[in-house]
Amino acid sequence: MAKRVFLIVLDSFGIGCEPDADLFGDVGANTLASIAEQPEFVTPNLHRLGLFNVDGVEVGVKCPRPEGAFARLQEQSMGKDTTIGHWEIGGIVSPKALPTFPEGFPPELIAQFEEKTGKKVLCNKPYSGTQVLKDYGEQAMAENALIVYTSADSVFQIAANEALVPLPELYRYCEIAREMLKGDEWGVGRVIARPFVGDSAETFKRTSNRHDYSLKPPRATMLDVLKAAGRDVIAVGKIYDIFDGEGVTESIKTTGNTHGIQVTQQLQSRDFEGLAFINLVDFDMLYGHRRDKAGYAAATAEFDRFLEEFVPAMQPGDVLMITGDHGCDPGFTQTTDHTREYVPWLICGPEIRQGTDLGTLQGFGHIAATVCDALAVPAEALDGESVWGKLQK
Repeated sequence: MAKRVFLIVLDSFGIGCEPDADLFGDVGANTLASIAEQPEFVTPNLHRLGLFNVDGVEVGVKCPRPEGAFARLQEQSMGKDTTIGHWEIGGIVSPKALPTFPEGFPPELIAQFEEKTGKKVLCNKPYSGTQVLKDYGEQAMAENALIVYTSADSVFQIAANEALVPLPELYRYCEIAREMLKGDEWGVGRVIARPFVGDSAETFKRTSNRHDYSLKPPRATMLDVLKAAGRDVIAVGKIYDIFDGEGVTESIKTTGNTHGIQVTQQLQSRDFEGLAFINLVDFDMLYGHRRDKAGYAAATAEFDRFLEEFVPAMQPGDVLMITGDHGCDPGFTQTTDHTREYVPWLICGPEIRQGTDLGTLQGFGHIAATVCDALAVPAEALDGESVWGKLQK
């Protein structure tokens, strides 16, 4: 039995397109292959844990004696977004995709939103989050309007300049949108506050005050099961937002990868019993969507340096799991959206059998079932199968 599980999601860390990538327009996407070619990609600790031994990984050098167990996970849900990916990690397969709006949101929805907020809406199209500020930021400031945009994902994003729309006001507008956006027709996965600063197209910059308003999961997840059993469920980064707080016993906000890594190091020195569920968002937000291969590679190297200290300091009863929630290949230039990819699953700890090759597993839900099994919490209602028996020494 484990005492503490540290589950770290490297947001968008894909390792090659899935067999159904053609349904998503993502044939040929491979996040890992794109960043591995960069000089910034220095990952000796991920190498030792078996990243390059995972099924289908054709970059890097295989480790002759991996220190961890490893697998390739294939998503079963119909989506490639953060919400559906994390829900599946938490034990819920979503057979139906959340609604997307490739032509923008319906005029009647926008009209209702304008009426409820008293604000004019600009854009209402799929857009890059940085480009939309360049194209609409000055007009939004001149007209004291909100910029509403979407992407290939199931999101309703609201951008506003912090100088004109204070954060509490922007968050209230997001809450209004979240209340409106429900049901099969309009129920997007996330409403996202996208505050920015600056006074011109050349100086506009998004801030770290982003806030996500997610749909509630349709049923109990790993988080709920653990909480009900009296275990700690510590949500780090945007985990609280993704699950709308369901099943969380403690939430710690972060400003990015570096802060998230620091929080994880601090949690390692704390005495708790249960799950620390961490999302490192910069891989996706700062580098994947912006198609910045060098930045993505450097962020991976930063995480690898964290492992150099974290892994040797693990205590008896500790388990570390590293995975992704989808892909966002910075070398895939057809779009700037997420990519439909397999994700890795690396597991290590003092009681974990080294060099265990789990092959390719169908469903991220293996993570949820294994976490609960490791913590001796029954989880029969979750979608997924535990491999805990294969991991123990």
